[in-house]
Amino acid sequence: MTPRVLFRSVAVAEAGTWALLLAGMYLKYVAQTTDVLVSIGGALHGFVFLLYLVSTSFVWVNQRWSVSTGLVGLVAGVVPFATVLFDWWLERRGKLDGGWRLLAGREQPSGPVEELQAWVLRNPLPAALVAIVGVSVVFAALLIAGPPVQVG
Repeated sequence: MTPRVLFRSVAVAEAGTWALLLAGMYLKYVAQTTDVLVSIGGALHGFVFLLYLVSTSFVWVNQRWSVSTGLVGLVAGVVPFATVLFDWWLERRGKLDGGWRLLAGREQPSGPVEELQAWVLRNPLPAALVAIVGVSVVFAALLIAGPPVQVG
């Protein structure tokens, strides 16, 4: 899987879960028919949003994006469907070109962030397990904390 495929897959999934959540909100607040889709869409969107933040950060390091590009990428996850627009913008500027530069036999990592990325790339199964557990723990903590408080 290339940086392009990873980023695009998660960016499209994040936009898709936005659609599900917005449809659920329409049914709950406008049509006033059911709130079940908000529960499902909200949970799924929350989990994919966390995955989007992790994968965007991972691709940011590999592609050597500027701080401003990386931050725009992270903020794009907050705006409905903006991840797809950000992906399109990256593609048009060639910012998703190439493979994983820190794979074994390629560039040497410089600094702790690149060392971590090199370890992840050289140990994908343990790294995936750690990532899934990490995102799951954060997700569970957010579920325990509950939904945002509604004002009014």
